Amino acid sequence: MQALLHINLRAIVANWQLLCGRHGGGAVAAVLKADAYGLGAVEVARALREAGCRHFFVAHLQEALALRAALGEASAILAVLNGFMPGAAPADIWPVVNHLDMARAHAGHGPVLLHVDTGMARLGLDLAECAAIPSGLDIRYVMSHLACADEPGHAMNARQAERFAVVAARFPGVATSLANSSGIFLGPGFGSDLARPGAALFGINPQPGQPNPMAPVLLLEAPILQLRHIAAGVAVGYGAGWVAPRPSLIATVAAGYADGYLRALSGHGIGILAGQAVPVVGRVSMDLTAFDVTGVPAALGDMLTLMGPDNSPDMLAERAGTIGYEMLTALGSRYRRIYT
Repeated sequence: MQALLHINLRAIVANWQLLCGRHGGGAVAAVLKADAYGLGAVEVARALREAGCRHFFVAHLQEALALRAALGEASAILAVLNGFMPGAAPADIWPVVNHLDMARAHAGHGPVLLHVDTGMARLGLDLAECAAIPSGLDIRYVMSHLACADEPGHAMNARQAERFAVVAARFPGVATSLANSSGIFLGPGFGSDLARPGAALFGINPQPGQPNPMAPVLLLEAPILQLRHIAAGVAVGYGAGWVAPRPSLIATVAAGYADGYLRALSGHGIGILAGQAVPVVGRVSMDLTAFDVTGVPAALGDMLTLMGPDNSPDMLAERAGTIGYEMLTALGSRYRRIYT
């Protein structure tokens, strides 16, 4: 019996369309790195392309090559955020140039996107290095990345927007790309020719602390492999860390941390069974997780929801002490993926 990961492509398309409506600028791309945040880059890209999306970003060259093989050459932009050296990819896959050596290498070798660091101190040229960019570099977009867009009141947002305006002015006539998922919700001052949302496409809340405007896109459910009645005082799982406070019914399901159901959810996670929340008890193990389903209708083979509209990636992430991004990208390869 296998756990199932249901992925709603219509909801992903609806999220992209919502972001298009909110972006105070030009087009909206789709960032599909990490296999579309664990949900399947090829399937997601095909659905978005059919809906009108023409611009796609990934992190690594091999991700771009896989998308190109699946999509053909229909994309207006298929870009690699981590960049690559000249000759490593077909001409219709564009590198993001992140430092001067890469800029010099790509001079005379086709279109690029130029990444300028405006405050992240991660990838990208600093503002002073922009003066040393070789004249033969075919820059189609100047881009930057926002560090604190999920905190609307953070001073870094305005600082980065100001710095990016200075950079863009140095490249007259060159298109711009700035906002990520959360940046789209910062207002028209963060609009550009091309926004680059990722996580919001997949239902992650781009406005933490406020109602989530994005539609949920997944349902992760695992079958109950065993039901066990235990007496009060009986321990469950490795380390005997949870002890039943009363006679209990324990359901063991076919998913664990090897499937991306994080070990940090031990004693903190919840599932949904028969419309009721049921807690994780004991430690999440590699292939199995136990839930206390006392008082809930349960039978062998019933599907228990590990992640879905009522226990979203963001909610589970808060319980695990992480972020929804990790909950999605950790999703393992053993789930049977079902696209609707």
